[in-house]
Amino acid sequence: MRPETLTDYLGQEHILGEGKPLRRQLERGDLTSIILWGPPGVGKTTLARILSRHSEADFVPFSAVMSGIKEVRAVMEEAGRARRLGRRTLIFVDEIHRFNKAQQDAFLPFVERGDVILIGATTENPSFEVNSALLSRTRVYALRALSVEDTAILLRRAATDRERGLGELELTIEDELLALIAAHANGDARSALNLLEIVAAGTPTGVVTRQTVEDALQRKMLLYDKSGEEHFNIISALHKSVRSSDPDAALYWLARMLEAGEDRMYIARRLIRMAIEDIGLADPRALEQAMAAKECFHFLGEPEGDLALAQVAIYLAVAPKSDAGYRALGAAREAVRSLPAEPVPMNLRNAPTRAMKEWGYGGGYQHAHQFADALVSMECLPPSLAGTRFYNPVQRGLEIRIAERLEQLRAKRSQVQENPSGESPTSEP
Repeated sequence: MRPETLTDYLGQEHILGEGKPLRRQLERGDLTSIILWGPPGVGKTTLARILSRHSEADFVPFSAVMSGIKEVRAVMEEAGRARRLGRRTLIFVDEIHRFNKAQQDAFLPFVERGDVILIGATTENPSFEVNSALLSRTRVYALRALSVEDTAILLRRAATDRERGLGELELTIEDELLALIAAHANGDARSALNLLEIVAAGTPTGVVTRQTVEDALQRKMLLYDKSGEEHFNIISALHKSVRSSDPDAALYWLARMLEAGEDRMYIARRLIRMAIEDIGLADPRALEQAMAAKECFHFLGEPEGDLALAQVAIYLAVAPKSDAGYRALGAAREAVRSLPAEPVPMNLRNAPTRAMKEWGYGGGYQHAHQFADALVSMECLPPSLAGTRFYNPVQRGLEIRIAERLEQLRAKRSQVQENPSGESPTSEP
């Protein structure tokens, strides 16, 4: 069921959609060496094959697991001879991160001369796993996990295609059940197709039921409709339970998402959002806990890592709540949108050259560390916004102390501004 054209290829609209960078390269016919970075089963190899056909180049697949420097050089030299005969060669290196530095260096002269178009595929961050010399000669494209909707389309194709799929079995399967399988696959097309084969093997009558799917997945599948509405309903319930300081409800909705096969990184991202949107500086450790839970899940995986998500959900639910930061940013953005974009005041501008100093850049700047209490009379907002308060802390958690500190700062700053001559530098500016 591997797609053979860009039309059939699903996902990755951020790089292959109309006007997007990789699509523009293909349309111009100037494909260069690239690294495809993304999770398993999102179509890295498939995309490399399609790019090869579009560029009319010979496709030479390469496995970093099975090949050494000798094989690399042999293939590169053959590609050099082909180029002299007017043929282009596209070398596809799967799991390029498994090559050591010396093996990766073997590609360099051939990539530089343009003898080959190198496409490397990796599930690891290229910044850490591909040496800098090779990385500087390629462009990295990050591929994303397939959405439930795209995966379900792929499964429907496989279920009905008589030549390459399971069409001859004449399966009857509802879209809702395809969406359940797709959700369980977590964006991995290969995993989704394997699951569909297992479901088909367990369906002697040809009519796929919910029980058949649950048996294949070895878990009870909860409602997770194809439109994604229930998915968003449940994450909304989790978010509102945390905001309402109800840890029991938060755990229930979290468990619903875990049992439905939701992507754990999606849950982690939403928990991090709750930490900054609903708790903020009332408990700054909430963000630390949420980030730590994400890293913990990365390290442990399922099922142990699920405990980290549960732990942070409880922490966020019982933490003091504040949306002051959320409202403050909204107010600042509204000011930016609705008011003229005033130039940066001269006293806040750097003056790296003599001419800029002569023009007044940096004039009147007061270095806070050189004044008593690090407080100065200088205004840092544009004139039309002078004195505006965007951030107003709530009377909960740490923000009680922050509010007290802000009042102290504002009172002292008012005194300094009313009596600028009384400013007492701690040292000469």
